[in-house]
Amino acid sequence: MRTPQLRSLALIAFLVLVWGTTWPVYKLALNDTPPLLFSGMRTLLGGIGLALVALPRWREIRWRACRGMYVISCVFNVILFFGLQTVGLTFLPEGLFTVLVYLEPVLVGLLAWLWLREQISAVKIVGLLLGFAGVAAASAGNLRAGASFTGIAIALITAAGWAVGTVYLKRIQGKVDPLWLIAIQFILGGGVLTGLGLCTERWTDIHWTPEYVFGLLYGAVFGVALAWIAWFRLVQSGEASRVVANTFLVPLIAVACGVVFLHEPFNTSLLLGLVLIIASIWLVNRRVEPRRPRTQGWRTGIQ
Repeated sequence: MRTPQLRSLALIAFLVLVWGTTWPVYKLALNDTPPLLFSGMRTLLGGIGLALVALPRWREIRWRACRGMYVISCVFNVILFFGLQTVGLTFLPEGLFTVLVYLEPVLVGLLAWLWLREQISAVKIVGLLLGFAGVAAASAGNLRAGASFTGIAIALITAAGWAVGTVYLKRIQGKVDPLWLIAIQFILGGGVLTGLGLCTERWTDIHWTPEYVFGLLYGAVFGVALAWIAWFRLVQSGEASRVVANTFLVPLIAVACGVVFLHEPFNTSLLLGLVLIIASIWLVNRRVEPRRPRTQGWRTGIQ
């Protein structure tokens, strides 16, 4: 196996492990903190850490030329994704919320076709329909069991915001320094979310327990800084719709952690939704080998 392939596999394995474990860690930390302050502080800290690493390349910021890209990426990848995911976790079990958010790879397949002109086939269309069916199955069964409709709506908006942000990252690659893009989007977004938290929540409601401090630091260092460097490099390296397919293991890890460590319920509708969404992601992103053209000898019957 070639070195670039090994590097990509290592990045994917790291990303899946980190993102799969951040969801239950965040859910546990939210017992001791308001959601917006938690989301804002961990993204702001992660962004500052990345900026310190990138400081020797400060001339690559090019603020005047790139500020629009910084702001748009901040809105979708930080304010909508990180802000809404943290708020949404207060409404739903971590496992269900993660399954719904990971409709994102399916949405990326559709958006990459519309926006990046990546190919879409009948198989991909079937995959998209299966993805929506999976979300409907997971949502309907859990709504009957008393799950929050608000939480489900937040999860789906989170998935849509992240999908737009992912395709946008692919679209602007080469136009902006990648490390500064990640750092500045998190500094701007973290500042906005922290400000909203200070306006709508109380600082005194933060309890500096070991669980909260671990969640804050784990989120800032691994969930934000290191994971997003890996994510951006993967998105740059291939088709957006195919790269995100590699994250299908994240909800599996998150659901398993939620059941084992947080004692969350695991019912038939959640299982069905998870299976349908994974099947959807596979169909949307599987590589179909082109048919080989028939040779002249075959067409004329000559062997």
